Amino acid sequence: MRAVIQRVKHASVSISENLYANIGHGLLVLLGVQPDDTEADAEWLAAKIARLRIFDDENGVMNRNVIEVSGEILVVSQFTLMASYKKGNRPSYIRAAAPDTAIPLYECFTWKLHHEIKQTVKTGQFGADMQVELLNDGPVTICMDTKNKE
Repeated sequence: MRAVIQRVKHASVSISENLYANIGHGLLVLLGVQPDDTEADAEWLAAKIARLRIFDDENGVMNRNVIEVSGEILVVSQFTLMASYKKGNRPSYIRAAAPDTAIPLYECFTWKLHHEIKQTVKTGQFGADMQVELLNDGPVTICMDTKNKE
């Protein structure tokens, strides 16, 4: 699994110009799933994101996680995170999991994240043509990959 995590002042997802989901202060997580990803990947990534200390404490130091600041989370599926651009100029998405694999893992990740933060995790609609708006706070953007746990 690959995730792009952005600390946001607010974020929203619209589908066909209709607001689908929105959050205030918190995290926007763009999530890509690979064919060989597992529930263990979803569990590791959810725990890591929930505890990621990228929110300022009283001294202006990034020392708090989303739980400690009562932040919200919006998760949006993003198969293009799996793009291969090694050959040519048109990205290949062969490394992205097919929907029959990706949807259950996307839902598993969201469920595990919900249990980590003890509040509702909002989502986009898997496979939909979505418009994502956000106000990146900082800016703070972190990339994580369960195949490369740095």
